Amino acid sequence: MNQPLFIEQISIGPMQNLTYVVGSGTTREVALVDPAWDVAGLLRHVEEQDLTPKAVLVTHYHPDHVGGSMMGQRIEGLAELQELRDLPVYVHKAEAYGVARVTGVPESDLIKVETGSRLSLGEIELEFLHTPGHTPGSQCFRIKNQLVSGDTLFIQGCGRVDLPGANPDDMFHSLRRLAELPDDTILLPGHDYGGSSHASLGDVKRENVYLRMTSLESWRQLMGR
Repeated sequence: MNQPLFIEQISIGPMQNLTYVVGSGTTREVALVDPAWDVAGLLRHVEEQDLTPKAVLVTHYHPDHVGGSMMGQRIEGLAELQELRDLPVYVHKAEAYGVARVTGVPESDLIKVETGSRLSLGEIELEFLHTPGHTPGSQCFRIKNQLVSGDTLFIQGCGRVDLPGANPDDMFHSLRRLAELPDDTILLPGHDYGGSSHASLGDVKRENVYLRMTSLESWRQLMGR
């Protein structure tokens, strides 16, 4: 018997960010993915649906996803959320320092995970996948046939690899691992950069030039290296 998965994609903020609410449609226990920009509104939206936030999942440490200072403005995120709800925050172990530095949330308050770690929300199990490249500890979340990819993979592109902490070769290897997932996997990215806010991985494999690169040499040529 298939267990009901609850998953909601929410567009938030001026940078076309997509945050997610994922969890169990039975127990109504959910996790918030990359809560930023309007955390009180996000919590209100979730709890009005009779959902109970149990955890926070972080794809990477950039302020538009976790809060902090960016381009001269203060973005709401983890720090403000923790003032409202005492929720465990799951980050990749290579990203904990960056998340703490950007948000001000003590590193000791973060739960560090790695590839293969799992989190249960009711009867729904979520798997953590380390996908470095955009940042050292970028990670995706696989829930049944859904992949929440943060800024690792977009429908028509991938995360930037020219920012501090980024690594183009790491990104190539991360994308190759994601390309091995089944074609019917539904890709749910961290930004809606036009065209569609979700797509099957099979379609993305055919249409996204970055995901079509199968050799490191061709990837480096594409990236101008």
